[in-house]
Amino acid sequence: MKDTFKTIIYSFPVQLVFHQIRRNLVLVLLWLMLIATIAGGIGKIYGIHFLYLDPEYMGKVGFWSFFIVGLAFGNFTMAYHITCYILDGHRFTFIGILERPFAKFSINNSLLPLISLIVYVILVIRFQLSNEFSNTLDLMVNLIGLLLGVWVMILFFFYYFKFTNQDIFKYLAGSVDKRLRKARISRERMMNKLTETRSRKYKVHHYLDLKLRVRSCKELDDFYDKGAVLKVFDQNHFNSVIVELALVLLIILLGSFMDNSYFQIPAAASSLFLFSFLIMMVGAFTYWLRGWGMAAAFGLFILINFLLRVGIINNENTARGLQYHGARANYSLKQLEELNSNIQQTADSLQVIDVLERWKQKQQDSLPPLVILCVSGGGQRAALWSLNALHTVDSALKAPLMDHVALITGASGGMIGAAYYRELFRLNNEGTQIPNKETQLKRMGADNLNAIIFSLLVNDSYFRFRNYTYAGNRYLKDRGYVFEENLNKNLGGIFNNSLMDYQDPELDAEIPMMLLSPVISNDGRKLYTSPLGFSFMNHPVNEANWERKISGVDFKRLFKDLGADQLSFLAALRMSASFPYITPTVTLPSEPAIEVMDAGIADNFGVGDAVKFVSEFSDWIDQNTSGVTFLVIRDSRKNAPIEAQSSASIIGRLTNPIASVYNNLGNIQDSNNDASLERLRACVNQPVNLVSIEYNTYTNITEDYILTAKALERKELERASLSWHLTTKERRNIIDNIKLESNQKAIKAFVKIIED
Repeated sequence: MKDTFKTIIYSFPVQLVFHQIRRNLVLVLLWLMLIATIAGGIGKIYGIHFLYLDPEYMGKVGFWSFFIVGLAFGNFTMAYHITCYILDGHRFTFIGILERPFAKFSINNSLLPLISLIVYVILVIRFQLSNEFSNTLDLMVNLIGLLLGVWVMILFFFYYFKFTNQDIFKYLAGSVDKRLRKARISRERMMNKLTETRSRKYKVHHYLDLKLRVRSCKELDDFYDKGAVLKVFDQNHFNSVIVELALVLLIILLGSFMDNSYFQIPAAASSLFLFSFLIMMVGAFTYWLRGWGMAAAFGLFILINFLLRVGIINNENTARGLQYHGARANYSLKQLEELNSNIQQTADSLQVIDVLERWKQKQQDSLPPLVILCVSGGGQRAALWSLNALHTVDSALKAPLMDHVALITGASGGMIGAAYYRELFRLNNEGTQIPNKETQLKRMGADNLNAIIFSLLVNDSYFRFRNYTYAGNRYLKDRGYVFEENLNKNLGGIFNNSLMDYQDPELDAEIPMMLLSPVISNDGRKLYTSPLGFSFMNHPVNEANWERKISGVDFKRLFKDLGADQLSFLAALRMSASFPYITPTVTLPSEPAIEVMDAGIADNFGVGDAVKFVSEFSDWIDQNTSGVTFLVIRDSRKNAPIEAQSSASIIGRLTNPIASVYNNLGNIQDSNNDASLERLRACVNQPVNLVSIEYNTYTNITEDYILTAKALERKELERASLSWHLTTKERRNIIDNIKLESNQKAIKAFVKIIED
């Protein structure tokens, strides 16, 4: 037993793991992070693990999607081997005496990659069988695709090094000695490595050969000419750096095809390629700069940061349609006062009253109920949920739902779903044939993440230089542009409109008014974006003898001289749905520059803006309607069970003050909205109703509204992730959720209010 234990402990694979933990812990942590991510330990709420367990390519999950992820996994594995070989191969001089040293080093360095791959395969099997309703044949095809992709990429690297790398036998034959001797930097590097090998000796008894046979290292490490061995390492390292740089160049060149759907590989593959790039850059920096690598990387970071600050490198994520060259809009308190003057607010109010009068003319009753639609944010989950809920409500009504709705407010994905439904309603009224409900839901549930992450890999991670033209202006391509294009393609290309293309349909009450309200990160004000004027939504500077802060600004007027009328409607939707780090925040051409964030930061449900609107027109509502009904379609349960507190770790105690605020943002907004509704009921003489349709996975909870950790875990597995990618089960779960008894009751209550 003792001999067996020593054989295992002092085997080359185990010693390499010990060495990586001791000297290259970051590389080990990358593998641990990968396993944790695939298992759902990191980013579970955003569905990051689904990107690996349910990769989608060209709208399908199958052999080719798994094959591409396999290629990326194999590339990540080989990047790890190359970097380890560059960093530490020379420390184990016996490997340089063997034939094909890099191949044998990689075989013995495969313990962490092999464990990760086994865990990955097990998790794929569990997920595909329980979540994707895959049969045995489909599962086997997917696994074959994954493993074949890994194998193909590894074979590519092995054959490259087989024909380019030298070993000690070729060196002794004189094939590389002359070339290495001429390079002064190679001799210096070799002498440094020779010093390192003498300073510390690593104890290795056995290694695995290419046929996975156990071989003894006895007497190998006593080879008489260690300088010759290190020259072999040096030549091998140089070839490794060459292939690394070639792969980096290939990734950058692929950016030219980022608009092509065939090149928009699964998001999991893009993320693995991105991590491979980072690992390979570590190897390249270390090879060329040795001990100065960390200092050089830090200096490069400082340089790039300086170039960004002075504007030499353009890091703006633009909104297409606006003009970014020349004079910029003045964004100051004085300008806000002018844009929100009493004259301006009165003019905007009168315009909206005209719209409401036209809306009333479409109604069958002399005093119809005024419906305001509020949709919550929540990525693609909210978009699909809102679209399906609107279809279900519409089917329960005698007249079209969009004829009853006067205004749509909300945030993020919910507004995308509502905008799609509204646009299809408009096209149908104009006589254009529109797809059926099933096709609409399929399109809304299609992947929007692959294109974004691929753009991040091949374009946004470097210096952006590719551009496009829109409305006579040139813009740099970024992942925001790719998101807009991919979303429009998924939805059948129906959003090739500017924001102002909706002015006449809204003025004539052909479609409901839509108010987008992204948040200005500079000061927290809302940027009200609409083809109509909404300055009345902002508080005046002086009212009732005290100074009140102007709470928002009208986009159309602030940028009227910079192409506001030409703003792409897709860009307007994206400004309201800036998912952190995925769909980037938009910079607008003002002085100082405005950066806008997701509307959900201020009000994820749109109720606050709806209450402001009703308050402004309360007199008209009292005289012309039978009351106001807020139809709230939200992707979360308002009164969710209380979660039991788990034992806090040290990290949990450190992050809890911030995490608790973030996690309770929706609860805080709900409380504020409830208070606003109560105040509204006091100033409106007509009835004020609120009907909520909720995406709710917290069903059949019997713990008296106390959710145990086990129950919470079960419900989290059922709940769709907050992402721009949904799995098959998530899509079905979202669509079927409308059948819940609570939602059916809410729909019946809404129909009763409208039609009684």
